[in-house]
Amino acid sequence: MKKMLPWLITILLAITLIVVAAFLLMDRFFPSDANDANQAVQNVETKKLSADEIVELTAEIKDIKTNLADPDYILSVDIAIQLDSAKSKEEFEKIKSIKITPLIIKAVADAKPEELRGANGMDQFNSKLANIINKNLTKGSITQIEFTKFILAPM
Repeated sequence: MKKMLPWLITILLAITLIVVAAFLLMDRFFPSDANDANQAVQNVETKKLSADEIVELTAEIKDIKTNLADPDYILSVDIAIQLDSAKSKEEFEKIKSIKITPLIIKAVADAKPEELRGANGMDQFNSKLANIINKNLTKGSITQIEFTKFILAPM
């Protein structure tokens, strides 16, 4: 028994060190998407626009209806997307039905009902959508996304 005690202590110490190292390195190997979304929202510069400028820079996507990750729930939304320039809005209008709407449907299909409840959940989902859509725009970027209609209902 006395000969096994140093081996047991060494094994327990090694396991402890491995677990501590795994926790310290977890953020490096598995970054959090929520932090990226919050940073993207904070990095967007907001400037005061007149009502006419807002209308000029805003595109609408209407009547998106799809299931969530939980097939017992359905989401129906209309979305207003504000872009940074008139040229980026022109590009957005050209690709919104063939490129942007499917991206939104995929993002909604991955969402759970709990993630979309409340103002905080909707803001996080808006940030996620902004990141996804901005990656697919070649000109300009999205400055703001708002739900103009939001109906989350069980089927």
